[in-house]
Amino acid sequence: MKHLFTTLLIITFISSITFSQNNNKASYVEHKSEFFKQMENDLDTFNKKSKEEKKSFKMDFSGIDVPKSVDEFKTFWHNQPVSQGFTGTCWDFSTTSFFESEIFRINGEKIKISEMYTAYWEYVEKAKRFIEKRGDSNFDEGSEGEAVKLNWKRHGAMPIEAYSGLLPEQPNHDHRKLFSEMEAYLKSVKETNSWNEDLNLSTIKSILNHYLGTPPEKFDYNGKTYTPATFFNEVLKLNMDDYIELLSTIKYPYKEYIEFEAPDNWWHSKNYYNIQLDDFMKILKNSVRNGYSVALGGDVSEAGYSSTAEVAMIPSFDIPSEYINAFSREFRISNKTTTDDHGIHIVGYLEKDGKDWYLIKDSGAGSRDGNNKGYYFYEEDYVKLKMLSFMVHKNMLKGYLE
Repeated sequence: MKHLFTTLLIITFISSITFSQNNNKASYVEHKSEFFKQMENDLDTFNKKSKEEKKSFKMDFSGIDVPKSVDEFKTFWHNQPVSQGFTGTCWDFSTTSFFESEIFRINGEKIKISEMYTAYWEYVEKAKRFIEKRGDSNFDEGSEGEAVKLNWKRHGAMPIEAYSGLLPEQPNHDHRKLFSEMEAYLKSVKETNSWNEDLNLSTIKSILNHYLGTPPEKFDYNGKTYTPATFFNEVLKLNMDDYIELLSTIKYPYKEYIEFEAPDNWWHSKNYYNIQLDDFMKILKNSVRNGYSVALGGDVSEAGYSSTAEVAMIPSFDIPSEYINAFSREFRISNKTTTDDHGIHIVGYLEKDGKDWYLIKDSGAGSRDGNNKGYYFYEEDYVKLKMLSFMVHKNMLKGYLE
């Protein structure tokens, strides 16, 4: 009985302790380890390779009388410059801008067209050719202005409000992951010989839909419902056959249609009309003086090309103006110091000190380094030596086409 009493006392004592404790609480807290953090920082510092500041050999523009403002130029109507972001779609932005100006010139309509709808189908078309050629075709972000013509004829077009190619709250275009994923997929198809056009293209479209959004099959514009095809035919009302791409190279006969030998001409189009350099420049000058804007493409990597000065010109230490001719131009093409870098849009001109200057609308990031956001000023010698091709309405080629 004594032992039972003692046992009951112990149980009662333990129970009183147990039930008199406070309830414990918990929460999520940030893990901190000052030693671990310091160790990580020290090792990162040790393993980090020092990088030399990258420098480029550039012309000194101080003391040189160059254009300073868009207001100095006689301009054609154009939509305000927009950024292409982290994409290789300058060909798309420049040529779309050109056609927007053409729509206003011809029809008086101010329309902002979706660049990314065109880019969407250009990726599909490139992938399709890659599959058809069993990998023997260039698949890259770049292309040519002619691709806008081809895609509009095949797939139509749409206004920017119907398809921006931006996901909700996405601030800028970014095709880095998009292109990397498509490229990796097509590489795996080639390596495993898994050619199945329907499946392959379906996969490419699913990647595009994920990163750009799925283009609508129908959309409303100014109170009417359109498809991409009817919007192109009934609203844009442009005849793509009215627009000609011009080249100037001594490698092939003049006044003939030839292939533009550039990687971005991935479909090997031979719709480029080759003319003498003097005619190339005459047509360009005559076009802008008659209110026709021009879509231009060429090299933007010279010492006289500056994003901060917003100027592109040929320095005297490179080649004097009087020596710029078909041969000095071809020399740079042949040794690949002139390459097909960038697509731009001429939206105005200025006569200054006996030279023409062209107002360039540019979607590239560099065009936003100066005061005139989205613009450059190109001197005519730079165009003559370094620009490879341009697109213009065939009205400006009377007497040149055979």
